[in-house]
Amino acid sequence: MLKILGCALILLAGGGAGMTMAGHYARRPRDLRSLQAALKMLETEITYTATPLPEALGRVAERAGPRVALLFNLAKEELLSPSGRTAREAWESALKAFYPTSALVPSDLAVLRQLGPALGISSVQDQSKHLHLAMEQLGVEMVRAEEEASRYVRLWNYLGFLGSLALVLMLY
Repeated sequence: MLKILGCALILLAGGGAGMTMAGHYARRPRDLRSLQAALKMLETEITYTATPLPEALGRVAERAGPRVALLFNLAKEELLSPSGRTAREAWESALKAFYPTSALVPSDLAVLRQLGPALGISSVQDQSKHLHLAMEQLGVEMVRAEEEASRYVRLWNYLGFLGSLALVLMLY
């Protein structure tokens, strides 16, 4: 009876580990899609309504998905803090706090980092161009992420369960 319980625990642990890895691959395209939509909202706020950057970031945070809203809320709070941070510094600080909780990879982060220097200090048209470029680059990353997800989600699900099954068979 103890052996059966141990085998079941090994299968559950291996399957859970595989599902966790698969979930990471499945979450990245959703995060990128949400970021792309949020940047489009930010572009609209800056370009068409001429909203000040802290207020625009707050409005985007209210309408964006919960995962992405964190980034825009953090950037808004940094901008409004009495420390006197520039938009670039606030964006970079928000990215540092947001990145570990997201499913993004370093290439996604690099795209978002390139956006920081243009926020708040350049003309409306220049900010719009930078936001549009970032959205295009995130679109390319999203295509890659979807390809990876279609390839690796099933792989990790199967690998977790089959790897733990192989371990059970070796131990039994």
